[in-house]
Amino acid sequence: MENTAQKFVTIEGKKVAIEGERNLLELVRKAGFNITTFCYQPELAVFGACRMCLVELEGKGVVTSCTVPPKDGMVIHVNTDEVRKLRRINLELLLASGNHDCTLCEKSGNCKLQRMAKDMGVTSVRFKSKNVKTQRDCTSSALVRDPSKCILCGNCVRVCNEIQSIGAIDFACRGYKAKIATAFDKSMCESKECVSCGQCARVCPTGALTPNSAEVEDVYKAINHPTKKVAVHIAPAVRVGLGEIFGIPAGVSVDGKIAAALRMLGFDYVYDTSFAADLTIVEEASEFIRRFTEKDHLPQLTSCCPAWVSYVEKFVPEFIPNLSSARSPMQMMGPVLKADFVERGGKREDLVVVAVMPCSAKKMEAKLDKFYVDDNPDTDHVVTTVALARMIKDAGIDFANLADEEFDHPFGTKTGGGVIFGASGGVMEAALRYAAAELDPKREGNVIFESLRETKEFREAELKVGDIKVRVAVTSGLKNARKLLEDVKAGKAHYDFIEVMSCQGGCVAGAGQPQYEGWKIRKQRAKGLYADDAKLAYKSQDNKDVMALYGRVLDKIGGPKAHQLLHTHYKSQKEAK
Repeated sequence: MENTAQKFVTIEGKKVAIEGERNLLELVRKAGFNITTFCYQPELAVFGACRMCLVELEGKGVVTSCTVPPKDGMVIHVNTDEVRKLRRINLELLLASGNHDCTLCEKSGNCKLQRMAKDMGVTSVRFKSKNVKTQRDCTSSALVRDPSKCILCGNCVRVCNEIQSIGAIDFACRGYKAKIATAFDKSMCESKECVSCGQCARVCPTGALTPNSAEVEDVYKAINHPTKKVAVHIAPAVRVGLGEIFGIPAGVSVDGKIAAALRMLGFDYVYDTSFAADLTIVEEASEFIRRFTEKDHLPQLTSCCPAWVSYVEKFVPEFIPNLSSARSPMQMMGPVLKADFVERGGKREDLVVVAVMPCSAKKMEAKLDKFYVDDNPDTDHVVTTVALARMIKDAGIDFANLADEEFDHPFGTKTGGGVIFGASGGVMEAALRYAAAELDPKREGNVIFESLRETKEFREAELKVGDIKVRVAVTSGLKNARKLLEDVKAGKAHYDFIEVMSCQGGCVAGAGQPQYEGWKIRKQRAKGLYADDAKLAYKSQDNKDVMALYGRVLDKIGGPKAHQLLHTHYKSQKEAK
């Protein structure tokens, strides 16, 4: 008979139950010792490189707690003299390994290396600095690499391989020459594999990889320009992430405070990207209904995530015909705002459109040639959630205590269908809400698609509308997407509509959001979006301001003018072999 007795380890005299934890580090943290590490990420394979999680295991001596699986009866000491001494030495060696000039670093205030040095009271380093002489790579509009700040924790390499299955960066050279590099040591913009998802920057504990924030200065210049008008809009995920930087719990929606802060920063028009998300659903779901009816290039693939679109173009271009031609909400909002501005008597180039996004890939998307009209971009500038927080702090705005304000109309109105775009499964759920109402107008009540929400890998569902059955699938993380497309291609899986987000958990987990580890924060942020959803109109076609665009700025749903402003095309970027 199997022994089902509870197993324990003893940590500093306290018994701690083993309940599925994969290593001693997780048990030590469970016991209340929040050991900070550089190379340990719960969703990645154990690496054991930074040596900051050292503990003393009776009978074994000092060990790296992340690499040792727990066994019943183990006795662990967390802060012995030897452990503390070795941790300090390791930290000093890391500080000496590169150019860690904290006051001038993009990551200052949000850097694990900086925080650990402060927590451990390290005010001097006994080892000679390596004085790394490397060039910052600012060639990518999405990401900046500073190899001089790299501590070789390997997080970026592992997330690119294990979660995204891309392999755009890897370890190169050996010994003291070891470094992280792209293929053939090319710049980020020259990389043939990188899709700008930024997950490498999300897991980087130092300033070696960060979203590119150079556009912030351009935004200030536009705000202070004597003749320009500046419109800003915020993505759904921003409202449940920004507050964390100002001490507000994760998942609490702060859209009202954001609206107030943006006006204080000097923006002329303050809008909500959720408006354009509703517009996206009207176009994309209508496209799906047509495709589904005509059995044309199914399954239809969502096109809201630019890193995912880049992945299709670079790695699986045979699926390009399956991508929805609908632009992302950000790239719908820009041309609509500018077209409306022109209609009201202004010049297109006199309206500057700024998008606040949780994502680094959005920066890449905005710079694509196809989104320019006579050298004028549809979206002029993209700043991340973290960059907006920096602007708010720079202006001295007491964000946490601001009174809530509303977004400007008409481009600030939204439905719940638009807001849930920020969570994995949200785009699909919003599209199904629209499709169910269009295919079965007599249907009463709202259909809730909770089966499509919150998972680490893959979800599927079947929607029944009368005699019609619509098969859908949702996944996030490009490795999961690769597997799903392989199954579709091999005939092992059959769907009509597929949603893919490059970041696991969706936009709430984007590289431009405040850093986090594990799934807890992602779930809290997604929960906040669904809480907002419950307070708003249910489906995107209920957004009267969106529907009013048709016949004014646009012609009809899917019409020539709508197609010009709201749809796009794709091109294979795959290298010939």
